[in-house]
Amino acid sequence: MRSFSEYNPIAVAVWFFSVTGVAMFCSYPVLMVISLAGGVLFFLKRNGFSHGKTQLFFWLLFAVLALANPLISHNGKTVLFVMNHNPVTLEAALYGVNSAVMIIGVLYWFRSFTQIMTSEKLLYITGALSPKLSLVLSMALRFVPLFSRQSAKISAAQTAMGLYKEDNIVEDIRGKSRIFSIMVTWALENGIITADSMEARGFGTGRRTQLRRFGFRRGDILLLTATLLLLGVTAAAIGTGALSFEFYPSMELKKLTFLGISGIISYAALVLLPIFIEMEAELRWKYLRSGI
Repeated sequence: MRSFSEYNPIAVAVWFFSVTGVAMFCSYPVLMVISLAGGVLFFLKRNGFSHGKTQLFFWLLFAVLALANPLISHNGKTVLFVMNHNPVTLEAALYGVNSAVMIIGVLYWFRSFTQIMTSEKLLYITGALSPKLSLVLSMALRFVPLFSRQSAKISAAQTAMGLYKEDNIVEDIRGKSRIFSIMVTWALENGIITADSMEARGFGTGRRTQLRRFGFRRGDILLLTATLLLLGVTAAAIGTGALSFEFYPSMELKKLTFLGISGIISYAALVLLPIFIEMEAELRWKYLRSGI
């Protein structure tokens, strides 16, 4: 009984890239709506109605993107009205809405991705592909909080010494430049110390081992298999042109074939996979609790 975030990081990453890959490289409106709806449902399933500022930003961005295209692009045959001697067409407006749906859906997916795929999971994936890349990434992630804390310490020391004046723009710029110069020196010195420490501990002298906290279970294999199968059907429908939609110069929708319908159903199932997993885990947990 595991939630979706507890599955093997490789299976989870493959699923995320499959969903977002289809959304980014296909402009079929039905798939875009499915992607956005699934992204919003999954985000709400995990976070409820928290992160209000993030969601408000997403939907304000949606409005801007949807309105920007018909005002910039004037392609299309169906003219709705004329603004400043420039035609605003139906095709451009619908293309803008479709593009906004795609972008906001992908943003929702990647917001959930950053919540689930922690630095440890990313290091597990990159470590399997390239140990050196994993090392560089782990060191970079480690230095981000170190830089933040060190910068705060230096700023507090400068303020206590009276060298950092915030009420004067010129002094403020000088103070920030001084802090930046100190931070660069500290980073270079810290890098040399880290390199010497790694050399002293024998880095690069033998075969590198890796701690593997994540194993492949039966559920991980099923998730990965289901993801690849559903992605394959969807990709086949897109690749053969069964799911194609033309916006310019006039909207043209091809008649849906069996492969096209299968592609839509497969992508919907692919998008809803984590929601089904979360619901199944919750129902099983409630069932086990009821038996206590």
